[in-house]
Amino acid sequence: MVNIEKNDKIDIISFSVNKINALIIDEIREAILKVFDNSNSKVIIDLKGVEYVDSSGFGCFLSCMKAARNNYCALKFANPEPRVSELFETLHLNTVFQIYSDIESCIKSFN
Repeated sequence: MVNIEKNDKIDIISFSVNKINALIIDEIREAILKVFDNSNSKVIIDLKGVEYVDSSGFGCFLSCMKAARNNYCALKFANPEPRVSELFETLHLNTVFQIYSDIESCIKSFN
């Protein structure tokens, strides 16, 4: 369900599901938070293929952002599908998170 791969020194987290909701959020949160165990981690959450995120999903992303900041890590998002991008904007979370339209520009933003 949660895939983590390394690209240079950046952890890229992707999902093999098309919905992030209350039924699976605990497993997702646990996997993401493990990455932040190391200080100064650079993490990208790749939302390609995720068509829907419910309130528990956005709550998870916010708690992960807090964990990242508390451990001097960076968390960014890439490839949001149109509907998910719309939800980020509706909730004004596009002002809280750094969101990039593609993975390449997101990776470059760390330099």
